[in-house]
Amino acid sequence: MLRLLLALFPPALLIVLVAQFNHLLAPWHVYLSVGGLLVVFPALQIDFRTGFAAVFLAGLFADAGEPVRFGTHAFLFATAYAFLFVLRHRLPRDETPLAVMLALLANLGIFLALSLLLIRRLPTPAGAWVRLLADLLCSQAFLALSAPWFFALQARAFAFSGFEIQHRSRRFM
Repeated sequence: MLRLLLALFPPALLIVLVAQFNHLLAPWHVYLSVGGLLVVFPALQIDFRTGFAAVFLAGLFADAGEPVRFGTHAFLFATAYAFLFVLRHRLPRDETPLAVMLALLANLGIFLALSLLLIRRLPTPAGAWVRLLADLLCSQAFLALSAPWFFALQARAFAFSGFEIQHRSRRFM
């Protein structure tokens, strides 16, 4: 239970911080989405049950503050988590640059899936792609800059609890 709570604290903190950034960026009509960042560290470093529960609950937490059906983010995060978890034995899991690249790819997939699910709500869906592209570029830039900090925060949260993460390296710290 303690491990799950420690796995939930950094994603909840990131969701709240990104919500505040989105509030500040609202006058410029920019929206940041960092779902891929919430998925990668648990998929690469934590056992399946704890990581899946943490990612799914983080998705529910993200759903609570977004105008989507409840469970949408949770489903997308859990799907991305399962995909990355299956691939993790083939990847050098303790490399931060690889984790950042995986976070960028996961974020791209989650962003596109969410966009495709929600674009039908718009009166003119064809006109939204330029705005979505701008949001994606801003989200990817923010994610690339904040990912090392966030991975280090998650590694420190687990180190603080006394639990060892799988294949932990000093590069995340």
